Amino acid sequence: MTVLTGPPRTLVRMGVLALLWGSGFLWIKIALGGGMTPLQITVLRCALGAAVLLALAYAARQRLPRDRGTWGHLLVAAFFCNALPFFLFSVGEQTVDSGVAGVLNATTPLWSLLIGLVLGTERGLHPLRLTGLLLGFAGTLLIFAPWQQSGLTSWGALLLLAAAASYAVAFAYMARQLTGRGTAPLALSAAQLLAATGLATVALPVLPSNPVEPTLAAVVAVVVLGIFGTGVTFHLNYRLLAEEGPTTTATVGYLLPVVSVTLGAIVLDEQLSARIVAGMAVVLLGVGLTRSERRGSAPGDRASSARRTRSVARRTSS
Repeated sequence: MTVLTGPPRTLVRMGVLALLWGSGFLWIKIALGGGMTPLQITVLRCALGAAVLLALAYAARQRLPRDRGTWGHLLVAAFFCNALPFFLFSVGEQTVDSGVAGVLNATTPLWSLLIGLVLGTERGLHPLRLTGLLLGFAGTLLIFAPWQQSGLTSWGALLLLAAAASYAVAFAYMARQLTGRGTAPLALSAAQLLAATGLATVALPVLPSNPVEPTLAAVVAVVVLGIFGTGVTFHLNYRLLAEEGPTTTATVGYLLPVVSVTLGAIVLDEQLSARIVAGMAVVLLGVGLTRSERRGSAPGDRASSARRTRSVARRTSS
């Protein structure tokens, strides 16, 4: 597992990124408690995040893609990487604590590895990574605890796990279809969130919702979630990736559940059992092992892996 070391400036960036990213689950919970529906949260989050990225792309003089092929792939990516998981997290948090949502989000790398094995893009799975994969899902099972009456086996928890798997599907798709298209990363990500906004908006009249006037706290929560938890987070992630590399950036993923659990306990007074904390530790250990490199792997293989990581991470918005 990666150790948190480096220059102070890098550590500060990592801390800020982890705080903004990990706090997203808290803002969702506050918005839900203030009367907003999951779909409303999804639409506003995508729209505000897109506005931030469009402004950054304009400042950097990056132009949106113009060809239909790229936009077609962006629609698929926007669905699996933004619209669907954003919605599923909001629905899931109606019945599940925000801290637990952050823990289940940490299973995304496990799903990515599993999808890579199915697609054949992950070859030669060495024992350490296989152990990590099994440990990660064992930790998830420990969190769900279907054998206990107090377990988390519910539709809400399953939807949160589905959201994490959706991210993994999106990453695999984007690595194959959106790599090397020639569009600058900020503009491509802005276009993706624009597409996600459109997809979510189309669903507004379809899904029934009771008209409720949201509280000021709910409105503020969604604004913070969209601007900082989505738009600014992407920009910081991209900057950290470009300057420090994929290994350092990936380390932030270990901090997200810690941030979500801590904020949930402090702000919302969420209670965590020893079983869930133990499950979180096992999941993070498993994720760390799955990201280990095979000893003696060729430098070219490691460089190729790093390039794939950069290409995907540049396109993620949350």
